[in-house]
Amino acid sequence: MPEPTTTTSELSSAEQAALAARLGPEMFTRRMAVQHQIEVDPESDEAGPINVQRMVRRMRILSGFLHTVGVAQWGRRNMLAVRREENTLRLRGLPSQFRGRRLLHLADLHADIDAGIIPSVIRAIGDWEYDAVVLTGDYRAHTRHEWGTALNLCRDLANTLRPAVPKFAVLGNHDALEMVPGLEALGWRVLLNEAASWRLGGAELWIGGVDDEHTYGTADVTRVRSAIPVGACALLLSHTPSTYAEAAAAGFAGMLCGHTHGGQMCLPGRIALLNNAHAPRFVLSGSWNFKGMNGYTSRGAGACRVPARFFCPPEVTRHTLEAP
Repeated sequence: MPEPTTTTSELSSAEQAALAARLGPEMFTRRMAVQHQIEVDPESDEAGPINVQRMVRRMRILSGFLHTVGVAQWGRRNMLAVRREENTLRLRGLPSQFRGRRLLHLADLHADIDAGIIPSVIRAIGDWEYDAVVLTGDYRAHTRHEWGTALNLCRDLANTLRPAVPKFAVLGNHDALEMVPGLEALGWRVLLNEAASWRLGGAELWIGGVDDEHTYGTADVTRVRSAIPVGACALLLSHTPSTYAEAAAAGFAGMLCGHTHGGQMCLPGRIALLNNAHAPRFVLSGSWNFKGMNGYTSRGAGACRVPARFFCPPEVTRHTLEAP
């Protein structure tokens, strides 16, 4: 059942202190201030440097237009036709024990925009073999009010994932900090400007995760990198690709992200009409390289604002780890 409208008051003082310590006190204060602004301001579905309210109005107009011209159902069918994508992710310094290991990458589920998304994702994953799961944020479709519906739908997904493999996650710009206990109850280790090690046969691959930079401005790449041993092979999870330059400068070998949806509604040939990230186009979809750091930006599994996709299919991705 959906939860009621949520505020920080639903977190105990101990829970708030724990989240502040994990995220960083300054970033915690900043994030909660923006979340409060989003909740109380009826003219804002989202904060940030882009006039999102204007964008939301345009999306509502677009949604009505799609219904008027009779292509809304076509767009929804496209949205639910989740594809499998395979990618080789080459990480410098990768220990030999991790070569050939596979990461299942899930991004931008936006589970509560349409009840068909999670079943479509589950079908797409099917019998795929994988050794770990990474989730790069946006579990709910809205930025205000309740998140219980999204968590319940994500629980259905969590119940189908291989139980023995590690699962690392970050929050997106549609996710509230208060969702962390519920996500971690699913067995997903949420990284709040934190790092965790994945151990195999005495070797380690470090997984770092930053908080959302797009809306909240609370990504702290430096804090994450400082939690990782010097010289260790490290992979960064970031909801948005906008942290790519800072991640490369910090010495990350790779970066996985989402947020862009690949454009979601594109011209034929996947030509995106809209860039919703503060980043150059070369990092907006698929595999890319920047100054020796290899990255991948998922088109995402769900949809944002309008439950439709055109010429930009949703994806679940399996990355095979290799050395350069």
